[in-house]
Amino acid sequence: MPICLGYLPVSFTFGILAVKLGFAPLVATVIAFTNMASAGQMNGVQRIVENATFISLAITTLVVNLRYMLMSFSLTQKIDQNMRWWQRCVMSMGICDEMFVLASMEDKEVSFSFYAGLMAMPVLGWTVGTFLGAFATELFSPMIQGCMGMALYCMFIAIVVPEARKSRKVAAVSGLAIVLSCIFTYVPYVNVLNKGGWGMIIAAITAAAMGATIKEVNRRRKAQESDLDTAGRLKRKYTHTISHI
Repeated sequence: MPICLGYLPVSFTFGILAVKLGFAPLVATVIAFTNMASAGQMNGVQRIVENATFISLAITTLVVNLRYMLMSFSLTQKIDQNMRWWQRCVMSMGICDEMFVLASMEDKEVSFSFYAGLMAMPVLGWTVGTFLGAFATELFSPMIQGCMGMALYCMFIAIVVPEARKSRKVAAVSGLAIVLSCIFTYVPYVNVLNKGGWGMIIAAITAAAMGATIKEVNRRRKAQESDLDTAGRLKRKYTHTISHI
């Protein structure tokens, strides 16, 4: 129920934005019910409005929702190994950040009935919130609609900023993504890539690859320093033993 209540305002905002972009309220509701991914949905409807190619739409959605694939891999170690394939397919529709955390905290194996009960209310909240936002759009003034349009982006900022304050690596990757995104948006001749959504794809993949490379380089450097330190200690111990003998 807490997840359901938390989803209501965000999905309400998505309903408003989808209708503002030209989607029918019923279509926006169906999108929400069949996706359960705030960032993926928002990027998807924007790419559709921009007449992006199917390939661009697919890659953008894959990049934005890549974390769900990693969550799915992790949950394969927790779920009942005898779970049927269709149950896994149903379960995969409800894998998102909050439900993944609750399922991961379970001490026992995660059964299909447990996860079905876990995802029931959040799916309902996400769908109902989108439905209410889509059909209530005409009740709000343009100014209020504009304010609601900022809510989704504020949510993403609230997710990224605390992590960036804790880790300089996250801050560096986020900053690089911002710089690249601005380049693909405002620099002449380069900004043509942004029309099909390729600018965001390149910016996200480049920033993530740079962050992963830096992390791997630091890991290898620390491992090398540790090996040299261990070798130095062994050499000093060997020298001390020989001198003692």
